[in-house]
This record gives sequence, structure tokens and C-alpha cells, in this order.
Amino acid sequence: MGASDWEYVTPYEGTVEKSLDALHARVFRQTYGDDDTYRSLEELWDDEDFMGTEGTHSILDIDRVVHTTAAPSPRDVRDYGTLRPLAHDRVVRHFGTDRPTPGRFEEVLAQARRAPRYGPDAEETLLDECRMRWTGVYVVLYTGDEPTHLGIFGFSGD
Repeated sequence: MGASDWEYVTPYEGTVEKSLDALHARVFRQTYGDDDTYRSLEELWDDEDFMGTEGTHSILDIDRVVHTTAAPSPRDVRDYGTLRPLAHDRVVRHFGTDRPTPGRFEEVLAQARRAPRYGPDAEETLLDECRMRWTGVYVVLYTGDEPTHLGIFGFSGD
């Protein structure tokens, strides 16, 4: 089926874990709300055949937050399905600040989507920060001094 990238801006719910749970609920309702295939997210995740071979190609393929900026390893099964923070220095590099806004996140993503991915004009973009399939990266986004949203991006599929 191939790899699919996905991106979300979601309200910050006090913790990254609560924010991910709320995003999961919303995306599950949008994707499976009128479908009898799965009655709950847990039922979807329990379908090891589907999740292990095809997946949803969405944030629903990510089941937990890890609080390390260390790169995930394709050799470590525990790294699959994880969402991890973008390192502070990388946030500053891509956004020019350590407190990017939701609007700035959308701008930087749009620039990354338009940038040449290969060849002599290719340059590293925000999307290059997620290098392993079946993982994602988050950035805390701010309105003023308050964290108000998470910017999330990643890849599913092979």
C-alpha cells in the first residue's frame, strides 16, 4: 500500500498524553464513526492482523507517547507506534523560536511540502525530523506564553 504521511494540529489538553487521547477519539469518530467494522479504538488496536500489516495510515497507528528526543530504532519493536517530542534545538532551527504558534506550524509544514525532497536542491525540512515509519513527532504550540495546541506529524505504512 505504501507509506502515508499525516499531520494534525490539535488542542493541548494539559498533557501530551491527554491531547493524543482526544485526537485519537476525534479521528476514530471521523474514520470509523459510521462504520460497523470497529466499535472502539481498543477493538481496532486489538485487530493485530490489520494493524500489523496495513494500519490506518493516520494518528491511530500511534498508541503511546515517549518522552525522549532520541531517534527511534527500526531494530527495537518498542519504538514502533510512538510519538516523541521534537528536540528543543530542532524546534528553534525550524521555527526560529522555542514557542511556535499554530499558524507558524502550518506555515513551516506548507514550506516543507513544497520543498524538493531529492536532488541537488533538496534541503532538510521539518518533515525530515520523522525518519522512521510507524512513528510520529510532536511540537508544543503556543498562543502568547500558554501552550494551546500540539502540532503532530509522522508516517505509517511501508
